[in-house]
Amino acid sequence: MTQARHPEYFPRAPLFSAAALIGTVVLAVGTARLAGVAPERPDGRPSLSRDLRFADRSDGGVAVLDAGGQLVEVLPPGSNNFLRATLRGLARERRAEGAPGPETPFRLSAWPQGGLTLEDLATGRQVQLAAFGPANVQAFGRLLTAHGGTP
Repeated sequence: MTQARHPEYFPRAPLFSAAALIGTVVLAVGTARLAGVAPERPDGRPSLSRDLRFADRSDGGVAVLDAGGQLVEVLPPGSNNFLRATLRGLARERRAEGAPGPETPFRLSAWPQGGLTLEDLATGRQVQLAAFGPANVQAFGRLLTAHGGTP
């Protein structure tokens, strides 16, 4: 006697639920973008702000300069990976938008309510650094008060 086999199938209810959830998220994000809703920015004026430029050095390090061209700090080769990755991403956006290059500074700001932001003055893009954790905030935060040295 041959026994008829019924094909195994995936339960439809969880599949439809997952599809509905994904569709809702995509619809909400699309609606927010079309309506011009921007990510939340800090209110008021920053408690401390500094305009900085970053320049690659021949030894693989990065020179951090204030708006007047004074050296703030030299980041040694192979260090400060988060800081470097953030700056690479912003530089890539500058190139894509045809914005001015390294001569236009970035504005690093500390806010009274506790946030730290890095704003690209060429494109207007602002990165909320606290979203990436306290160690990464410290990497940028020390540049607000660093006094510099020799190149």
